Amino acid sequence: MSPDHENAVGFAEQAPTADYDGFAEAYAAETESSLLNGYYARPAILDLAGDVDGRRILDVGCGAGPLFEALRDRGAIVTGVDPSVKMLELARRRLGEGAALQQADLNDPLPFPDDSFDDAIACLVLHYLEDWTAPLAELRRVLAPGGRLLVAVNHPFVYKYTNPEGGSYFSTHEYGLECTFSGQSVLLSQWHRPLHAVTGAFIEAGFRISVVSEPPPAPGAHEQFPDDVKTPDSAFLCFLFLVLESP
Repeated sequence: MSPDHENAVGFAEQAPTADYDGFAEAYAAETESSLLNGYYARPAILDLAGDVDGRRILDVGCGAGPLFEALRDRGAIVTGVDPSVKMLELARRRLGEGAALQQADLNDPLPFPDDSFDDAIACLVLHYLEDWTAPLAELRRVLAPGGRLLVAVNHPFVYKYTNPEGGSYFSTHEYGLECTFSGQSVLLSQWHRPLHAVTGAFIEAGFRISVVSEPPPAPGAHEQFPDDVKTPDSAFLCFLFLVLESP
């Protein structure tokens, strides 16, 4: 299981949020080089992306810009979108005034013409959304024929393993996830989906699933986090990674 997966809880104690403006700086600082972000999610996405030199890439939910920066350093032509104004301010500070950054929410139409991108990346984004139908349709619309959607989402099995008294594994339902970012406690609103609902949504949107990955952490994780990654080849479940192709 995830070595530092936070607790999923009910909503009684405080109102859950998906608005990052109030804790953007704390989140950016905490996740810059954390195990699950700096040594797991981002390296796994970059490995799946492969050679991106010259490819037009949409970074969905770009946050403060660490993935955007890594893709740009590899020669990609990157555009970042995020619903959080504060996150985009941090990204602009990191990436420079010339970076292509826009405020956009996947629940709304994306501000791009059809066939604008070779790849779209939604890294730890979709599990904040109740309905994936319109967002996936928009992502497919802005992808050129033969384009790819790279996704990282909460692994469906982890929620039920860590919260056996929670809702049914087989139902799609909202839950609160208690997280601490740089000492700031936040209750995030997320959505659990069973595996068949995750894959089924992509297929119904017209994507072809070409890769399903449950990768080990990146090299160096054992040295940086010896209490969580016991040996250099330790692996754990936390996120599920997919590469989807748009016909």
